[in-house]
Amino acid sequence: MSIFSKIKDAIWGHKAAPVEAAPSSPSMPQMNTPSDPGNPTPAAPAQAPAAPSAPVDVEAILTQKAAAKGQDLNWRTSIVDLMKVLDLDSSHANRLELAKELGFTGDTNDSATMNVWLQKQVMAKLAQSGGTVPAELTH
Repeated sequence: MSIFSKIKDAIWGHKAAPVEAAPSSPSMPQMNTPSDPGNPTPAAPAQAPAAPSAPVDVEAILTQKAAAKGQDLNWRTSIVDLMKVLDLDSSHANRLELAKELGFTGDTNDSATMNVWLQKQVMAKLAQSGGTVPAELTH
């Protein structure tokens, strides 16, 4: 699994689960059996496609998770802190892998520049993936 997928999954995994609809009627007794080849079992009715999920409020989730950490983690400007908030490995090697995934073409030895770029790219990609991200965090 890619580093970005882990970031996204760590955020999307904290949204409210959709409520399953209860069956509208009790199950009907089945009149045929597998040993009765003359009366095949009717196919189950097709399920309606799932409604599009509501946008994920990335800022609210990350703010809540950061507060629960009990540390001063500034996920808004630091890719390292963002990864820590999500309980992900924030090592330089992992950030290099993330930079490769997201197409960083700058000098990977300039970790400060790379980290700023990563932070903005991750926020932009979260927004592209359906997350609600404040505009100032994506530019």
